[in-house]
Formats: sequence, structure tokens, C-alpha cells
Amino acid sequence: MIDPISLEILWTRLVSLVEEAAATLVRTSFSTIVRESNDYAVVLLDRDAQLLAQSSQSIPSFICTLPETVRHFLKVFPRETLKPDDIMITNDPWLGTGHLPDISIAMPVFREGVLVGFAGSVAHSPDIGGRLRSPGNRDLYEEGLRIPPMKLIAAGAINETLIDIIQNNVRIPEQVMGDLWAQVSANRMLSQRLLEMLNETECDLVEVGKEMHARSEAAMRNAIRALPDGEYEYEARTDGFIEPVTIRCRIIVKGDALTVDYTGSSPQLPRAINVVPIYTFAYTAYALKCVLAPTVPNNDGSFRPITTTAPPGSILNPKFPAAVSARAMTGHLLPTAVMGALANVVPDRVRAAAGSPLWCVQIAGAHEGRRFASTLFLNGGQGAGAKGDGLPSLSFPSNLANTPIEVIESQAPVRITRRALRHGTGGAGKTRGGDGQVFELELLADEPVTMTFMADRLRTAAPGMRGGESGATGRVLLNGEPIDPRETIVVPPGSCLTLETPGGGGFGSVVERAKELNG
Repeated sequence: MIDPISLEILWTRLVSLVEEAAATLVRTSFSTIVRESNDYAVVLLDRDAQLLAQSSQSIPSFICTLPETVRHFLKVFPRETLKPDDIMITNDPWLGTGHLPDISIAMPVFREGVLVGFAGSVAHSPDIGGRLRSPGNRDLYEEGLRIPPMKLIAAGAINETLIDIIQNNVRIPEQVMGDLWAQVSANRMLSQRLLEMLNETECDLVEVGKEMHARSEAAMRNAIRALPDGEYEYEARTDGFIEPVTIRCRIIVKGDALTVDYTGSSPQLPRAINVVPIYTFAYTAYALKCVLAPTVPNNDGSFRPITTTAPPGSILNPKFPAAVSARAMTGHLLPTAVMGALANVVPDRVRAAAGSPLWCVQIAGAHEGRRFASTLFLNGGQGAGAKGDGLPSLSFPSNLANTPIEVIESQAPVRITRRALRHGTGGAGKTRGGDGQVFELELLADEPVTMTFMADRLRTAAPGMRGGESGATGRVLLNGEPIDPRETIVVPPGSCLTLETPGGGGFGSVVERAKELNG
């Protein structure tokens, strides 16, 4: 047993190492996706690829996916074959984060010839080739370059063949490779700082990890045990394509463990909004962690009492080679489904549905003879909770930041002509949902550009919770006329694009709010 004070000091020290490595990644990255929107994660794992600590700005899903990716690496490269200065890499959706743009890398950390852990990172690449990321893509082969588990660097020797393949299959190789080498730098920084800490403290990382995992697991089990045994259900819906997509969630609580069963959800689609199992687990576990044990450290112990299941061939467990590039349009509904199922059990800890967990615009083309590709993130209103209104234009659950106007205009031939809140678009209730935003841009390129969108809740509003009203739906307009954002479009120069993101759902009835205001 390690005493609580010593354990807290050691754990905080580990977090600080990861934070320093994350700062290295952000400061050395080339793309706005990492530098401005925080679409990345850095993690520290033990020798068994169990999560010890993660960067605080991490995308929540990456915390669960990256350890699983490293465990897949170990199936291809057993521990005894690894060497110092190895860097393993993959972006396979079923082994990584659920879609090709996210590149995951990991390096083993050796101390005096003994493997003590792994430094890992994942970052959303500014381009991965293929068609632009779009919910309209029909299979994985359209979506870009797929890198199987392999070594980017083997014992310090760079895999030049792989580098050539990547550079010759992406639109903006300077940014793609710049971000990838920034990941390598972050991993090396984390490895170096970990060794310095181990040399200074002489602590046993294996024992520290076991104690951290055991305490976190016990805390999560206690939180689950406090729930009444039983089954709790909810059905979440979003626009989908011809028909709405349904996420049917059933939470089975039994003692100190629970299972989340998604049987009855929509079947997989020949479109890119399918979600692979590890991503399904990641956003399910994240929602449960927020509701049940938000202050318990994030590590593998926190997630051991949680199991998820979804039938093969369903939208939450698709068969290869399903298209998955826009998987967030479905996967970001999972916290809504989980919180909806628990709304009557722990009503003071849940939130209504977000207006848009994530809106995204990809623009690619050429201007003045030079190719460009840019990704813009926009957010709708946050859902309201029992303790307060939802915030406007906040990304939940993805934790992505709105891309600053100055950065957008410096990276692509566009002019932002308007950005403002859509006042009154949050759902009414005892507490109000957050408002969406309106965003207008003019295309300045000297030739037509290709555009794709991830834009949802155009027909299916974010529902309120416990009597709260729904938020307003969103719109996508091209030159003032509504368009279908689910398919790729080619836009002529001088066009004006208007994006109106949805509002979040309200919580509790308007009558309750009126009573409070009137004393």
C-alpha cells in the first residue's frame, strides 16, 4: 500500500509530465486543428498499456481509445521485440479512434534496459487523402490513406518509405508531416521526463500504477453501487439520411458494475456516420464518468466496471469496410443517451442534449496556384442542467474549440463576414439551453473549391430533459438558399456560406423557472 499523500504527489507529478509533453505538441504543431482546436491527446501508459495519466485538454474519447491502440500494437510488436527509440503508428479506425484522420503513435520507455511504460499521442491530421471527410462517403476506401500498425521509426531509423507514401497521398504534406513530427517530439519529451522522475524518486511505476488503478476502480464501483439495481432506458434520435438515426440505450445496473446495451439501435449505413466499438465504449464511459465519478482520476481503473455491447452490423458496431469518417455525428449522441437513461435516477447530475456536439466544415482547393485544405470547427449550444443554463456555442462532449476568425482567414482564401450568437435558440425550461451561433463566410479562391460538412440537427432538434423544451434546429445556406450538407459540393468563387448552429435543450419546466423568479 502507498499512503494517500505520497500517491497524490506521484500522480500529480505524472500528470505534470503529460501536460508538458502536450504543450510541446501544441507549440510545435503546424495545423490549426491541433494548435487552435485542441483535437489531440497525450497519454502515459504502464508496461501493460494501462492508462496512468492524460493531458487535460484531451478529446475525451481519446483517453479510452489510445490505450486500446497500444494494446493492438503489442499484438504486432510483442514487448520483447521492442527497442529504445521505436515509434509505432496506425490510423486504422478499428484499432484507433474510429476514423482515418486521427493518427495514433506510441513509443516504449526503457529504464536501464527494462520496459517501464509507453508514451502515446493522437492528433487529428489536417488531411489524410481520399475524399474530404463527409457523412456522404460510402465506404472506408473512399476516406483516405489507412496505415496498418507499423513502425514509423525503428530503433532510431526513420521509415522513409512510409514517409514517402504519406507525403504523396495528402493534399498539404507540410502540415501533415509537421503535426506528425510534433507528435514524435511530444512522445520523446514525455519519455525523457518520465525517466528523470523515476531516477529522482526511485518509485516503482508498476506499483504506483496498480495502486492508482485499484483506488480509481474502487471509487467507480462505489459510485455504481449507490445506484438502485435495475434497467434504465432512453432513445436518442438525430437526422440521419433518408430516415432518422436511432440510438437505443439500455443501462443494466447490478451491484458495483454496469452494462450499457445498444441493441435496437439503427443498422449500419452505407454512409460515414457509423461508429466502431472502441469509440462506442469511449463516449459511453466518458458520460458515465461525468455523471457518477467526475473527480476520480481518469485511468484504466475508472473504466473497468463498465461494459458496452452493440450488435454486429449495427451503427455502433459496423462491419469492415464501413465508412466511418463522420462517426462523431452519431458517437457524440451517446452521452445524451446515457444521461437520458439516468435522468430519473440522478436528475441533479445530467444535462439535456447539446444543440450540436460538433459542426465541421472542410474546404479544399487551390488559390493563386497553391493547394490548400482547411478544417473549421463550430459549436452549437450546450444542453441545460439542473444547476444552471447551458453555455452558448460550447462543444460537448468533444471539447473542441471554435476556430478563431484570424486563424481561419490566414489558412484559407475566405473572409469571415459575420459571427454572432443566435439569441433565443436554446430550449426554454427551469434552466435554458445554450444558444447556437451564426457564422458567415465569403469564398475568395480564384477557382471552385470542394466543401464538405458535418452538420446535424437540421430536422431533429436537441430535446429538452425533465420537461424542458427543445432547442432550435440549425441551417446551412449557400448564397441564401438552404442546401443539404450531407453530400460533397463544389462551390464557385465569390459564394457566401451561412451556418446557423442549433441550440441546446432546456431542463425542467418553464413553470418551475417562473416560480423561482417570482419567489
